Amino acid sequence: MFFGGLLMFGARLGDRVGHRRTILASLVVFAVGSLLCAAAGSVVVLTAGRCVQGAAAAAAVPSALKLLTTVTEDGAARARAVAAWSAAGAAAGASGFVVGGLVSAVTTWRVIFWGLLVMAAAQAVAVVALVPRDPRSHERTPLNAVGSALLTGAVMLLVVGATLLGEDGGRLPGALLVGGAVVVGSAFVAADRRSGAPVLPASLLRTPNVLRGTTGSFVNTATTSVATLITLYLQSTLGRTPLEAAATLLPLSASVIAGAAVAGRLIVRRPRERVTAVGLALIGAGIAAPLLAPTSAVLVGAGMAVAGVGLGLAAVATTSLGTDVDASLRATSSGVINTSAQLGTAIGTAVVLLVAAATTGVPDAGTGTPSVAWTAPAVLAVASALLFARLRVPGGASTSR
Repeated sequence: MFFGGLLMFGARLGDRVGHRRTILASLVVFAVGSLLCAAAGSVVVLTAGRCVQGAAAAAAVPSALKLLTTVTEDGAARARAVAAWSAAGAAAGASGFVVGGLVSAVTTWRVIFWGLLVMAAAQAVAVVALVPRDPRSHERTPLNAVGSALLTGAVMLLVVGATLLGEDGGRLPGALLVGGAVVVGSAFVAADRRSGAPVLPASLLRTPNVLRGTTGSFVNTATTSVATLITLYLQSTLGRTPLEAAATLLPLSASVIAGAAVAGRLIVRRPRERVTAVGLALIGAGIAAPLLAPTSAVLVGAGMAVAGVGLGLAAVATTSLGTDVDASLRATSSGVINTSAQLGTAIGTAVVLLVAAATTGVPDAGTGTPSVAWTAPAVLAVASALLFARLRVPGGASTSR
């Protein structure tokens, strides 16, 4: 909730105080949140620590991607940088299931948060040593507090509402929160249009590259969020242990890196829309294939490997598209595509679990294979692949700029 909700404010903050400073400050805040989580003695403290971590990450991500695309040269160098970025992000997101299963089986979950303290310190040292200092600027980018607050509220309400919709007993409050998100979002649109410093400039949102990158990012995460359903199915229906479920999903995490590496070469030779189409088609095939024998760990793992390659391809291509704008707008566009990805995860998971509950029942010992809910993300991925394959590509747009 805090990560998705504060991404756009984080982008504006980076433009205001400097992107290097924002990253360093966010690492300090992230370390504080990790310490709270590691030492938490109650669910309340643990939740508060996670909220602090989410807010810190929201400030860091847009600035990090802005710096990455600014310090690299156009063409192949930037394509490789975006590929590395996408591989790291997609692999980290996909490996959450694996890491959670391994740590739960071997030791305590607190080890993760103690480790994040070390990671935050190492990253801070790397930023100080390797990232150029922020240039001095006499211009003060307005934060647009009203617009930022309304957008943050709308995204937070939507993320929490969508999450509750996928849970038994949470459907009514979830629907009310989603309705509240629509109301607050409408107020944001009205306020942002009247603002002299809009949080989401209309001209940016109308840019084909940003629109395509944002849409692709949403579909990437909305479809691969089926991993949540598969995890529940493996553990609750088939009785697999967390470690066994993690091992089954491990190919998803590993193959994302391979797909991203290939995409880094492809997007400088082929239109990024076509690379996205191939990636989404592989995601759809990888999700659908295990339905031939859903109890087979080998087939599920193989399908997840194919989906991971597709996710790596599509993530790199859509990130490259969404950030292919003027340097002054890259932090904002980064916030847009990352917010879209977070909403894709929340909404995709909610829809898949709702469909499962309506057709087969939420995975449990007494339910069967949630075939309809499992198939839905595959259909969305293939349909989106066909859409991206048919998009017109402007002349000369086959290379990442």
